[in-house]
Amino acid sequence: MRPAYTRSVPAPAVEVIDLVKRYGDLVAVDGLSFEVPAATVTAVLGPNGAGKTSTVECCEGYRRPDRGSVRVLGLDPRRDGHRLRPRVGVMLQQGGIYPTVRAVEMLRHVAGLHAHPLDVDMLVERLGLGATGRTPFRRLSGGQQQRLSLALAVVGRPELVFLDEPTAGLDPQARRATWDLIAQLRTDGVTVVLTTHYLEEAERLADRVLVVDHGRVIAAGSPAELTHREGQGALRFRAPAGLDLASLRAALPDAVTVAESSSGGYEVRGALDPHLVAAVTTWCATHGVMPEGLTLARRSLEDVFLELTGRELR
Repeated sequence: MRPAYTRSVPAPAVEVIDLVKRYGDLVAVDGLSFEVPAATVTAVLGPNGAGKTSTVECCEGYRRPDRGSVRVLGLDPRRDGHRLRPRVGVMLQQGGIYPTVRAVEMLRHVAGLHAHPLDVDMLVERLGLGATGRTPFRRLSGGQQQRLSLALAVVGRPELVFLDEPTAGLDPQARRATWDLIAQLRTDGVTVVLTTHYLEEAERLADRVLVVDHGRVIAAGSPAELTHREGQGALRFRAPAGLDLASLRAALPDAVTVAESSSGGYEVRGALDPHLVAAVTTWCATHGVMPEGLTLARRSLEDVFLELTGRELR
């Protein structure tokens, strides 16, 4: 009898099981579980106060979980921090860099601590840091500080990198350069975990998205999986304000909603197909309405996020 062979499944780069993190009476993370596959980009999304930062800080080893298990590259980030530091890059929103240190000198110093760092000159040029030269960190603009923090996180060729709001405050050119760098990291086999408030960024970069709210994962999947729901989307057009929406709604298929989102701006939400488009335009023709600027928009990650977490500010 021939022996049975099984194909081994690569271990996840990050594995979190039933994580709980409390601050006094506040439960910031409440039994949260997820995995991050190796060599992928995972975006962690959530409203302010959802628990995403506390979760990532537990993975980075900066906070001790009150309950549950966290494994990073198969190791405990608290107990095995000395073994993980050469293998993991961390980009923080604030702190971690001496205010008087000169920008590029700091980058060269950190590169020198690693066995096989990235080429510093290449990284400086790619992220537009050439003008910072000998400028102290505290005198850099917010965008320059952000780009330097990113460079410091990746210069050591980490296997895994945590990026906290990597493009916050960047201009469009710098944001695009950062996106290109993150995409290149994935191509090179680096695992990237990023938190972001830019849903377009998550939709563009992430292989997998985790939506966190009230300390739990409330949705997970690829952007396509999360946004695809039986062709759901929106048909939008402009027309004179005050159309008879009840009449329009009665002419459309079931499970379709109609709203005047702004004065003279109309939105029909439902399963986008030729029948829905034809029903809207037929109603408009019958009632002498010219639907100007008619557009079709598939359900976006922003739509999903708002549906899951609510539309109110927090």
